[in-house]
Amino acid sequence: MSAVVIEKSTTLREGAFGNAKALSCRECGHHVELGPHYACPECFGPLEIAYDFGTVTREQIEAGPRNIWRYKALLPVPDDIETSPNTEPGFTRLLKADNLAAELGIANLWVKDDSTNPTNSFKDRVVACALSAARELGAKVFACPSTGNLANAVAAAGARAGIKTVVFIPRNLEQPKQVNSAVFTESLVAVNGNYDDVNKLASEIAGEEDGWAFVNVNVRPFYAEGSKTLGYEIAEQLGWRLPDQIVIPVASGSQLTKVHKAFQELIRLGLVEDRPYKVFGAQAEGCSPVSVAYKAGVDAIRPVKPDTIAKSLAIGNPADGIYVLDICRQTGGAVEDVTDDQVREGIVLLARTEGIFTETAGGTTIAVLRKLVETGQLDPDLETVAINTGHGLKTLDAISGSVGPAATIDPTYAAFAATGLGG
Repeated sequence: MSAVVIEKSTTLREGAFGNAKALSCRECGHHVELGPHYACPECFGPLEIAYDFGTVTREQIEAGPRNIWRYKALLPVPDDIETSPNTEPGFTRLLKADNLAAELGIANLWVKDDSTNPTNSFKDRVVACALSAARELGAKVFACPSTGNLANAVAAAGARAGIKTVVFIPRNLEQPKQVNSAVFTESLVAVNGNYDDVNKLASEIAGEEDGWAFVNVNVRPFYAEGSKTLGYEIAEQLGWRLPDQIVIPVASGSQLTKVHKAFQELIRLGLVEDRPYKVFGAQAEGCSPVSVAYKAGVDAIRPVKPDTIAKSLAIGNPADGIYVLDICRQTGGAVEDVTDDQVREGIVLLARTEGIFTETAGGTTIAVLRKLVETGQLDPDLETVAINTGHGLKTLDAISGSVGPAATIDPTYAAFAATGLGG
C-alpha cells in the first residue's frame, strides 16, 4: 500500500479532476478513489487515471487556448484550469524535417520540438498536470526527484503558482540544469548518488512529511497524464491523423506509454481514424535496460547502473519499462540504443540539418532514428515523427568538445582566404 500523507483541509471540490473518475491499476484493474495514491492496494501495481470522457469534439479542442489546456477535457484537471497560475506549456511546433529526412533517407519526417516549452523541455507538460492535482489536494510543498529537466519545470511552476518547492537531483547533474533549477528555488538539494538513489529518498520523504506532493511519486498518476498532450498535439498538427511511426526517448518509459495512450484515446473518441502505427523507443547504451530486454526477447527489466552522457535518460530501473516493451512489440516497433559518441553525432546532425539544438536525450532519439533506418527496423517510406524533448543549452558539456571554431585567424582578408572557407 502506498504511503500517502497529503492532508486535505476540505473535501475535494466538485470537478477537481475533470472527467477523471478513478485511479485504475494497470495490472489487475482494481479501482481506487481519486487522490494521492500511486500503488494498487490489491496487487501493488501502478495506478493510472481512468476517465468518463463523454463527448469530445475536434471543434471543442480547436476552440481552446494554444497550450495543453485545449485538451483539458482529456486530462485530470478542472474545467477552470486556465484561471490557476501555471506556466501554460504545450502546443509546440511540429517541424517538417526535410533536410534531416534527406540525410537519413526517409521520405516523410517530422520533428516534434518540445524545446520551446517554458523551461525548455517536455517536463513542463507533466508538471502542469501534477501542479493542478497538488493544488486540488491541498499540498503545502511541491517537490520532485529529477535528472534535471523535471527539477527545472517543478521549480518554475512552483514559483509561478506561489507554492514552496523542493527539488532533489544527483550531485553530478549537468551544471546548466542545476543553475536552471536554483534560479527558481532556494531549495535545490544535491544528493550523493544516481537518480535511482534520489528517487528512493523522495519516496521515503513522501511517506514521512505531511503535505508534500512529489510530482513523480505520490501524485504520479496525475503527473504522467501530461505526456499524453504530446500525442494529442502531434495528431492535431498532422490534420487529425496518426503518424505511421514515432520514435520516443525512454527514461522511465512514461512518455512513450502515455503518447500511445493518447493515440488510443483519440481513436476511441472518433477524433482520428483507427489505423496501425509503430512505436519505437530510444535509449543510450550506457543506460539501456529496456533495449537490452527487448533484444533478448524477455519481459523482465534488469536494473543497471547508469553510465552515459544522456543523464536525462539515466534511469537504471525504469518504472514503465515493461509497458514500453509491450507497446513496442504489439505495434511492431522496437527499442534500440546508441553509444555516447552516436548521441553527440545525433545532436550535431539535428542542429546542422534543421537548426534545432537538442540536448542529449534528443541526440539519442535522432541517433536511434538513424540506426533504425540503417538496420531496416524502421520503414523509410512511411511517415515518421521523432520527439525532441529538450534544449541543447542544458547539456553543453556533452557537446562542447566536439564542436568549435573551424579556424582562428588574424583580422585580415588574406588570413580568411587562407582558410578555404570563402566562396
